[in-house]
Amino acid sequence: MPKLQQVYVMDNLHRLFFKAFSNQTRLEIIQLLKKKPLTVTEICEKTGFEQSRVSHNLRCLEHCGFVKITQNGNFREYALDGETIIPIVDLFEKHIQKYKERLENCGVIKDD
Repeated sequence: MPKLQQVYVMDNLHRLFFKAFSNQTRLEIIQLLKKKPLTVTEICEKTGFEQSRVSHNLRCLEHCGFVKITQNGNFREYALDGETIIPIVDLFEKHIQKYKERLENCGVIKDD
């Protein structure tokens, strides 16, 4: 694969990765799952989202490797990938706390 094409593929993959985080529904689900594994029903109760909306976004998160599914009796529990996603979310939160004022006052991203 030519170098320029490799760069495009990587840029596209980075964009897709961050797109998963930037969706408000998925971000809320990620924040909930950071605390503990939950079922679809529990996520719906905590967010007020409809079951179809939660299931659709969990399917995306699972497909992209953000969450793992465990069968617990009749229920499926969803948990964040502890090896990669939880450390990333922890680093995001650390960065946000460190640069909160700059993020809030960045004219470039505020206007997007």
